Amino acid sequence: MDIYQKVESLEKAAVLDCEGPPRLTREERKAQFIEHSRVTVTHPQRGKIPVMRTMQTSACEKNCHYCPFQAGRNYQRVTLKPEELASAFVQMQQKKLVDGLFLSSGIIGGGVKAMDKMLDTVDIIRRQYQYHGYIHLKIMPGAETAQIEQAMRLADRLSINLEGANEQRLPLLAPKKDFSQELLPPMYWVHHRRSSLEPWVRPPSVTTQFVVGPANETDQELLTTANQLYREAGLGRAYYSAFSPIQGTTFEDKSKTDPQRQHRLYQADWLLRFYNFTLDDLPFDAQGNLTLNRDPKLVWAETHLHQPLEINRATRPELLRIPGVGPKTADAIIAARRIGPLRDTQQLKKLGVQVDRAAPFILMSGHQPTYQLRLLDT
Repeated sequence: MDIYQKVESLEKAAVLDCEGPPRLTREERKAQFIEHSRVTVTHPQRGKIPVMRTMQTSACEKNCHYCPFQAGRNYQRVTLKPEELASAFVQMQQKKLVDGLFLSSGIIGGGVKAMDKMLDTVDIIRRQYQYHGYIHLKIMPGAETAQIEQAMRLADRLSINLEGANEQRLPLLAPKKDFSQELLPPMYWVHHRRSSLEPWVRPPSVTTQFVVGPANETDQELLTTANQLYREAGLGRAYYSAFSPIQGTTFEDKSKTDPQRQHRLYQADWLLRFYNFTLDDLPFDAQGNLTLNRDPKLVWAETHLHQPLEINRATRPELLRIPGVGPKTADAIIAARRIGPLRDTQQLKKLGVQVDRAAPFILMSGHQPTYQLRLLDT
């Protein structure tokens, strides 16, 4: 394999594309590599930026039952040296094809060795090539604290993927990973270390990911862990990945998780992060799951908002409980009320309110606006 074949293969691996690279000319491989290697992420200061998403190696000794890189699976393994991967990234960046790197890896020889290779790659990019842009680095299970601290200095964002909802569920997904010893402690360590970094070091944000479905966890279990990490460990964001079976893995015969479940988890997660909902506010059913065919905020409102709220007097926390009203819209409503009372739905629409969703739960100067019944909510 030449460098473009290797990087192309690792790019596809990074987005869980299990098909090997086709037989193409070198120039065609270059073009396809460019196409497959780019994803878009949202940067807090710079907005949306194109990022090269790739892996150090697709070889792995772990036996995670859901993973395409599961040890023993018949799959072409590819490894890039730090110098090779750094050079490939910088070439793309200099051609303005990407402006960031998202680097993950399989594990061979333990998490410490795998982490060293990734850190070497990023160190070359930062120091040798003097690249100061966006880098997202995955922390390997078993990485040492010194490595994690180096990653904090080199990267803008770190991923510490829990995969399972808790220590009871993880062994069902990944028997060789340890939830309470390998995965959870680094999240708290990063959180506490942030405050003692030098003033010129901007602490990275931290994300995690859960595999949804095959361990038979409930939505309540997933959101309980995420909520705890938001409050206690400074977690920036949790990602919920609906399980899809991959041929040749231990879980190849398990059922695919309904993507709608993933959607509802994100909606509920958003309520925890931005709408001042508590875990107890979320409308779980008797089994601990969210309703698939209803927005959790709407379910809450139908259960709790027995009397419509007066839009001209409602506080910001009250406004955030109204379906069709988000944080920016709530602020816009409060600002508009300083000028005068809101009297019609056209005013609300201009402020960003989804009127058909909000109307059943609000009054405008004592009168309820007209609305159409919604047969299905998304």
